[in-house]
Amino acid sequence: MKPYLQVEDLTKSYGDRMLFEDVTFGVNEGDKIGIIAKNGTGKSTLLRILSGSESPDSGSVTFRSGIRVGFLDQEPVFKAGASLMDNLLPAIPDHGHEEWNRGDRVRQMLSQMGLNDADASVDHLSGGQLKRASLARVLLSEPDLLILDEPTNHLDIATIEWLENYLTRQRVTLLMVTHDRYFLDRVCNKIIEIDLRSIFTYEGDYATYLRRRAERIEALEGEAAKARNTLRKEQEWMRRQPQARAGKARYRINAFYDLKDKAARRYDERNIDPSEVKSSYIGSKIFEAESVCKKWGDKVILDDFTYTFARYEKVGIVGDNGVGKSTFIKMLLGLVKQDSGQWNVGETVRFGYYSQEGLDLPEGKKVIDAVTDIAEDVVVNGTTHYTPMQFLNRFLFSPADQQKYISTLSGGERRRLHLATVLMMQPNFLILDEPTNDLDIVTLGILEEYLRNFKGCVIVISHDRFFLDSIVDHLFVMEGGGVIKDFPGNYSDYRAYIREQKALREKEAAATAPQAQRSKPAAARPPKLTFKERKELEALTVEIDALTTEKKELESLFNSGESISDISVKAARYSEINTILDEKEMRWLELSEKE
Repeated sequence: MKPYLQVEDLTKSYGDRMLFEDVTFGVNEGDKIGIIAKNGTGKSTLLRILSGSESPDSGSVTFRSGIRVGFLDQEPVFKAGASLMDNLLPAIPDHGHEEWNRGDRVRQMLSQMGLNDADASVDHLSGGQLKRASLARVLLSEPDLLILDEPTNHLDIATIEWLENYLTRQRVTLLMVTHDRYFLDRVCNKIIEIDLRSIFTYEGDYATYLRRRAERIEALEGEAAKARNTLRKEQEWMRRQPQARAGKARYRINAFYDLKDKAARRYDERNIDPSEVKSSYIGSKIFEAESVCKKWGDKVILDDFTYTFARYEKVGIVGDNGVGKSTFIKMLLGLVKQDSGQWNVGETVRFGYYSQEGLDLPEGKKVIDAVTDIAEDVVVNGTTHYTPMQFLNRFLFSPADQQKYISTLSGGERRRLHLATVLMMQPNFLILDEPTNDLDIVTLGILEEYLRNFKGCVIVISHDRFFLDSIVDHLFVMEGGGVIKDFPGNYSDYRAYIREQKALREKEAAATAPQAQRSKPAAARPPKLTFKERKELEALTVEIDALTTEKKELESLFNSGESISDISVKAARYSEINTILDEKEMRWLELSEKE
């Protein structure tokens, strides 16, 4: 394995807050690594150091000479006033010869990201659209090493699944930060965790990481418990031996303070704790939608939508970007007016709205002051009273953090504060619009546990498939054109159903096709690989690897600056390889999806 990146003794702190200290790790060719850590422990900082946009306090970052590195930042930068096409075309490497239409490549990649107007000015795009354009740009750059910071944010589920398949089949080396657990499990072959200011590396997928991490935490807890038992004996010795604190006992005194520090450590994963925050009472009438219709111009959002929502329902809303998911819940909340029909909401319903837009609090106020303005006394579970400071402590806002101005909060801090302000009002009907953005995996797990046990109603819009599977009882599938279908199951159930329906349609089409067509091998398309197809898939894997190696060798030659006597022959061969690779990779993908 070729080393692509080596990080040695890297240290980074902000003021008196140490993020990580003397961390060392490597990235080899073929690695697909996910980085996991709690918010505020240095994930994005580490990636910025690797990209060169930020400097470490000490240590070194060394990339293999000659490799191309693609970096996806959370805050992409584009040339103002220019079109998407003009911004993305320069990303495609110039191999010194004619390639197939570069503009077509840009349009194809943008289309995969849900951006169909390549001539649109970047000045008129939303933050989410710019993030998707940035992802398209970095993929077009054909990097050897791809470094991604939260690549699934602002993508709909269909695009996430496309990206998942793309990264799985591409032979690109990958280092990424993401909170999408299915994405981690299906793409990565190694997990790096930042914890306790150190790096812990786990070979295998996300499921393997969870098992081995639990073993590590259990071992650390055991060591801490043992240290606490020993500490009690040492404290007694320290009290009884004032004269022994010199000379030969000095080593024991030093060991006592080391032991005290070790015994004080806690490995509790609950970085927020909303468990005591209960919902208020909710009656039997929740809401009824009667023939609700809504259009934006020519775009139909709802067409004669009728539904009676029951007590304790937990429903997920899924659909492509722009289909109207956020508009749907804003109509329920009364924030957007329907064109016709009506919503009848029960008298006991108390909505809690966690919006995609985020906090609506004054940027110039301190956290504690803004929360105190909402409520000076926070009552949970009907009897327990908290001051705003005590309540914020449960959401990982220390007294020092509470004195921060809202304008200075990080994305993760804003999300936690938003969650705190929603739950402090004791809602019995939670409406969550993309709640998983900027929340770390640990916080997501705690939120999922809270929502599963929530004695109220929940509507959630999310592109996080794991989150949906953990919470919802059924789905509203918004198919466009105002059509909403109610599916009885979670997201994985729905995807399995879609695959079954597709296979059934193909089988019926094959059965009703003319005899001449049915005799063709492509018409039947069995759901599983035949022996012959499996052998073909194995051969394709070897062929694709060989062609990719040859392609990279030619690229190195083209970029070397050396005089090439038969440049036209090699350029023609390079073009031929690209064509063959496209065909073989498409066939590989077609076969691999049938495994």
